[in-house]
Amino acid sequence: MPLSLHHVVVDAHDLPALARFWAEVLGWRILSERAGEFVIGPDEAATMGMCFMPVTDRKVVKNRLHLDLTTSAADREAEIERILRLGARRVDVGQSGNESWTVLADPEGNEFCVVRPKQTLIG
Repeated sequence: MPLSLHHVVVDAHDLPALARFWAEVLGWRILSERAGEFVIGPDEAATMGMCFMPVTDRKVVKNRLHLDLTTSAADREAEIERILRLGARRVDVGQSGNESWTVLADPEGNEFCVVRPKQTLIG
């Protein structure tokens, strides 16, 4: 059997808060709460989720890996505003302003993008 993605693991200072943020962003649930690990996913049977693990050091440089999120073209701006209300912030990582994505950071500074849906990128 080939490998499959199980969890995206995110280092965090405040595991419960960051897990709740991402669960709200993605419309997922907190599936597991332990002292050193929070897991979120769509449901218990899901094959993929996110795991939040404790760290003591602060994030100081741009992520080497980030998530790209998307939604329908009609909902994109409203979703960006919703995510900002949840605690994200806009960040500049060197964009020109002509990109097909918006760069945001979660409450602990982890960058991610909200990209235009594929159907709007063709043509």
